[in-house]
Amino acid sequence: MKFEKKSLKFLEKYLNTSSPTGYEHEGQKVWMNYITPYVDKVEVDHYGTCYGIINPEAEFKVVIEAHADEISWYVNYITDDGLIYVIRNGGSDQTIAPSKVVHIHGEKGIVKGVFGWPAIHTRSANQNEPTPKIENIFIDCGATSKKEVEELGIFVGCMITYPDEFFEMNDRYFVCRALDNRIGGFMIAEVARLLKENKKQIPFGLYITNSVQEEVGLYGADMIADTIKPNIAIVTDVTHDTTTPMIEKKKEGDQKCGDGPVVFFAPSVHHTIRELIIDTAKTRQIPFQRAAASRATGTDTDAFAHSNGGVPSALISLPLRYMHTTVEMVSKEDVGNVIQLIYETILRITPEMKLKYH
Repeated sequence: MKFEKKSLKFLEKYLNTSSPTGYEHEGQKVWMNYITPYVDKVEVDHYGTCYGIINPEAEFKVVIEAHADEISWYVNYITDDGLIYVIRNGGSDQTIAPSKVVHIHGEKGIVKGVFGWPAIHTRSANQNEPTPKIENIFIDCGATSKKEVEELGIFVGCMITYPDEFFEMNDRYFVCRALDNRIGGFMIAEVARLLKENKKQIPFGLYITNSVQEEVGLYGADMIADTIKPNIAIVTDVTHDTTTPMIEKKKEGDQKCGDGPVVFFAPSVHHTIRELIIDTAKTRQIPFQRAAASRATGTDTDAFAHSNGGVPSALISLPLRYMHTTVEMVSKEDVGNVIQLIYETILRITPEMKLKYH
């Protein structure tokens, strides 16, 4: 599918807006503003999960869901010399930190800093050359004392994000930090837009849900599942493109950017919903891939599936290169196909569906 100009403008603004775990509000505002014309009602819970509802009065409820938060860092310790040590907020990767520019979200606004690292000249003679670890990566914000750092409005607990912004590469990929998983928020918003613009009537309530705090334990989905109490949940998140160097396919499976949405097989994935998705892909000639997860998917699918006595849930993933870096990449074609697959699947769901295995 070809992306609308207004859709791409939204995607760029949404991705470029910092939305770290626990501090998703600014990104959520952008998302809600975009989705509002396409739904009947917009709701927000106490921790910031947002959802747009089509047919809010309907008894049968279907969720399509993504998570809004991005990985980041917390200020953990400020030295007397004005250097800042950090702890993770989500699965932040210390190995990519050295020489990265950061935004420290201080009490007086954003302060720029850099993850410093000793020069190669000073390391190469050392047989025990240091490797980046949480204990030795540090941020320099140009201050010479703890007092100066605090005068800038930086204190323990302040959030730290990367400023890297969205771009398209070779007319084939979207590239940005935090495609995991604001690209999911984009895709479910586009499903809502298509339903509205194509004037589709659906015989159930559709809850387009953008959850918080996935990166630290699926907490936002856990909370919102109990609030909405859906009958069915279809979750979208990213998964690994395993065709790049240093990834073991025997362990991580065989998924590739450009080969289509990835349909997951896992204990929490409900057979009926999964088979409906696969049949829809085949019927509508949407390319798709398959992947398996042995215990848990590690996505919000698990939170929905295990809520409310068991909600039939399924996972449609988007292959992504270089997860949890600042240069995450996804295929534009795959993004279009995930949107299409969710959209076409939604049009086939009915409240009369048999959801029990026996």
